[in-house]
Amino acid sequence: MLRILELNPQLQPYEADIQGRLDHFRDRERELRGNEKNLCDFANGAHYFGLHKTDQGWVYREWAPGAKEMHLIGDFNHWNRESHPMQRLDNGNWEITLGKRSGLKHLGKYKVTVTGEDGQQHDRIPLYANYVTEDDAHNFSATVWNPRKHFAWTDADFSPEGNVPPLIYEAHVGMATEEQRVGTYREFADNILPRIKEDGYNTVQLMAIMEHPYYGSFGYQVSNFYAASSRYGTPDDLRYLINKAHQLGISVLLDLVHSHAVKNEYEGISRFDGRDDQFFKAGPAGFHPAWDSRVFDYGKNGVVHFLLSNIRFWMEEYHFDGFRFDGVTSMLYLDHGLGTNFIDNKQYFSMNTDTEAVCYLQMATNVAHSFKKGAICIAEDMSAMPGMCLPIDEGGLGFDYRLSMGLPDFYIKTIKEKEDGHWEIGRLYWELVARRPQEKNIAYAESHDQALVGDQTLMFRLAGDQMYWGMRASDQNARVERAMALHKMIRLVTIGAGGEGYLNFMGNEFGHPEWIDFPREGNGWSYLYARRQWSLESNAELRYGMLGAFDKAMIRLVKETHLLASGDSYSLRQHEADQILIYQRGDCVFIFNFHPTFSQNALFVPVYWKGDCKVVLSTDEKRFGGYGNVDMNTIYHTWQHDEGLGDGFTIYVPARTAIVLQRC
Repeated sequence: MLRILELNPQLQPYEADIQGRLDHFRDRERELRGNEKNLCDFANGAHYFGLHKTDQGWVYREWAPGAKEMHLIGDFNHWNRESHPMQRLDNGNWEITLGKRSGLKHLGKYKVTVTGEDGQQHDRIPLYANYVTEDDAHNFSATVWNPRKHFAWTDADFSPEGNVPPLIYEAHVGMATEEQRVGTYREFADNILPRIKEDGYNTVQLMAIMEHPYYGSFGYQVSNFYAASSRYGTPDDLRYLINKAHQLGISVLLDLVHSHAVKNEYEGISRFDGRDDQFFKAGPAGFHPAWDSRVFDYGKNGVVHFLLSNIRFWMEEYHFDGFRFDGVTSMLYLDHGLGTNFIDNKQYFSMNTDTEAVCYLQMATNVAHSFKKGAICIAEDMSAMPGMCLPIDEGGLGFDYRLSMGLPDFYIKTIKEKEDGHWEIGRLYWELVARRPQEKNIAYAESHDQALVGDQTLMFRLAGDQMYWGMRASDQNARVERAMALHKMIRLVTIGAGGEGYLNFMGNEFGHPEWIDFPREGNGWSYLYARRQWSLESNAELRYGMLGAFDKAMIRLVKETHLLASGDSYSLRQHEADQILIYQRGDCVFIFNFHPTFSQNALFVPVYWKGDCKVVLSTDEKRFGGYGNVDMNTIYHTWQHDEGLGDGFTIYVPARTAIVLQRC
């Protein structure tokens, strides 16, 4: 019996479906790799296709099975659409070789002219272009990247295996500057990576790296899958960033978008060879109704080769340590999961499931793990597909973690709909701990999604307009003090019980004000809200630094206690009326009093061991903006309660306060 069925007995009625997925993966793997040793060797498209410098000159190859003619054009031939025809090879491939005196040179511009079967001729950016730049007229072109001095990596001794469990700092390079402009790779490396290191995070997850024509898409409308966005610098600038991260001991994940592609034809890959279905499903199925983008056909060998090669490319060329796979739910289901409430197991094994997409994801995680030891694959899946984070041979899809996407939604719903003192404590704990057996989760209170314009960050939602006038450290402001207390408590309860990894979006650790709004026509193309105001945290006259200090202390505690690797948490006490939640994880006891006014003078805390413990973290410490009412020095001795509550101790817990104690 497959292990997934042992872990999830309720899935046994679907044993044939799960075994069928595994058999399909094995059949596809054998078909695709052919004489190659494994799928990773098969994923070699970037070595063959695209523009490559050789001892004899240059060779350019392309996959365009629907093309009738192809010509290489560029400033090297004055954009002549007839002078450099390409030769048709087998399997829909095309090739042209150019001598050393061809005129192709570093930073030269080039494209390919494609004549489709209908005789129509269009200029396209090569599929494997690794550097795409935009001119003053907002036209994109492939750009030759062949500097005389190639980048010298110095990260040979780095391994991502040391950064497990992952503490992830989700970041956007362009908006990581305080100035109202687009930041650069090198600025991020020199200015932001040291902050991330100091904060204690061991992994940075980079958004919007794959080239995209519209900056405001947050990088999720990809046009050129092999090009690192030139908005932030050159390919070597990105290498510099990752190399420096590795020198600091930080892993780097790429926010990988293989769930869809921008529909743009001149900048992207849509109708590249003149056909509607070269990469995408034919007809209406090839268009995403919610995202206004193109949907890949994962059943085509050429598409799978392009995408799997893309995974290997980012790891090989840029030394990425893994991926956060965007839009996995959209990939898994033919209706993209739109409007579906996943409440029954049969929904995962129905005619609505895209079995080719399931197989592709299995192959994708296989390639990533085969290419780099310790690589991490994270799935953005809100459907809770069974086996997402189990090994393929056990009936799973091979991911290491899935994002706990329900947690931020729960916090937003609670803050909007529940009055203080009436939160659903039992539901909160259930949301934190409910996950598939033996499948790891990345917990988070908020990510970039909750920071976008149209939504609100937690701190902004809690404090409202008082963020503008009530954040001075010397001021007494009841709404801001409530916001700060809950901001700390929500983060602590999330990291304490929510998963086996943790994620924070940059700036949210210190309660960055307002939202994210990229330059667009509706805001006058302003960068005012597409930046991070780092100086707020370092301003001693403001409260932001207090939230940042708490986050550092929280991350430090998690690392020192090996909390996220210590197994599941165990509920010790829940009380709805008193708004009390107590749980134990590893050697730590977490106590939360969410009540806005009622302090617990002698709260009994039952534990599963006898001995002593001490307070190691309190949200009420003055350095974190609290009142300092929690005794940080007392040693608490367990004793047997005479009313049958077991062994434990009593402790004073102020209202709106969380305390962590560790066994001595």
